[in-house]
Amino acid sequence: MSKIDLHFGGYQGPYSVHSRAISVFRETLDFSLGKDLDFTQSLNIMDMGRPASDLINMVSSGELTFCYFSSSYLADTVKEFQLLDLPFMIQDREQAYAMIDGPLGHFLEEKIDEACDFRIVSWWDNGFRHFSNKVRPIRNPADCDGLIIRSLRSDIYKKTYSSLGFKPVYLDVSKLKSAVVSGKVDAQENALTNIFNFGINNHHRWITLSQHFFGLAVVLCHKKTYDSWPVEVREIVNASIKKATDAQRKLAAAEEKEVLERFDLSNNEIITLGDAERLEFASTVKPVIDNTVSGFRNKLFDFISV
Repeated sequence: MSKIDLHFGGYQGPYSVHSRAISVFRETLDFSLGKDLDFTQSLNIMDMGRPASDLINMVSSGELTFCYFSSSYLADTVKEFQLLDLPFMIQDREQAYAMIDGPLGHFLEEKIDEACDFRIVSWWDNGFRHFSNKVRPIRNPADCDGLIIRSLRSDIYKKTYSSLGFKPVYLDVSKLKSAVVSGKVDAQENALTNIFNFGINNHHRWITLSQHFFGLAVVLCHKKTYDSWPVEVREIVNASIKKATDAQRKLAAAEEKEVLERFDLSNNEIITLGDAERLEFASTVKPVIDNTVSGFRNKLFDFISV
C-alpha cells in the first residue's frame, strides 16, 4: 500500500475535547495502517499566526486533509445550515444528535458535497452556548440592551443578538480573548469549556446558562484526497472517524458538567434561567425563527423537531 499522508488542523489546545478526539482518530488509524500512515496534527493554527477561519480554505485547497470547524460558517454556502442555528430550539443533546445523524444531517452533507471541494465526514459536539459579560447579570432580554457582544460570522447569530438588544460584532476566535481583556466587547457567548479554557471568566463576572444555541462542529475532509484513497483505506478512515466521534461526544458531555464545578464563585456568578425567563428569551427571538424557516421547503421542518 502507498503511504497515506494525513494532516488534521484545528484551533484549540491539546486538552480540548476536539484535540483529544483527533488523538483517538490517529491511534485508531495507526492500529489499522501502521507504517503506511503518516499523520500530522496542527493543534492550533492560530499559533501559526493564522485566523481560525482559514481552516475551511485550507481543507478546500488540500493544504489540510481534515479540520473541524463550526457548522454555522457553512450557511454562507448552503443556506439550510441555518436550520441548525435556530435559537432556543435545541433542548438537549439527544435532540441535536438525532438531527445531525438523521435526514437533515444527510441532506446537508449532500449539499456540501455538491457545492464544495471538501465533504463532511462527521459531526462533533461544540456544546451549548451561554452568555458571559462584564456589566451586569443577564436574566431577561432587557438585561442585554446596549451590550456589545462578539458574534460568529453568522447572519442568524447576529439577528438573534440584535433582537435581544445586544449590539453584535463579528470577531474571529483568534481575536476573542484580546477583545474581552481590552473591553472592546462587553459580552460574548460560548460553550462553558471555552469560557473557562480561554480565561474569559477572569474578565466576565456574570455567566448566564442561556443555552441559546447548541454548537455543532463539522469534520471536513479534502474531497480529492478522500476520493483518491483505495476503498479499503476509505473504510478504515470512516470507521476511525466514527470511533473518534463517539469519543468526542462523550468527552464533550462530561466536560460540560465538570467545568461548571471549576468556576471560582467568588469571582463569577453563575445564573440559571427559570422556565419563565427562558420562555421570555424564546418569545423575543421567535420572529427570527419564523423569518428563517419561512425560506425553506416544508419537508425540512420535520427534521428540526425530532
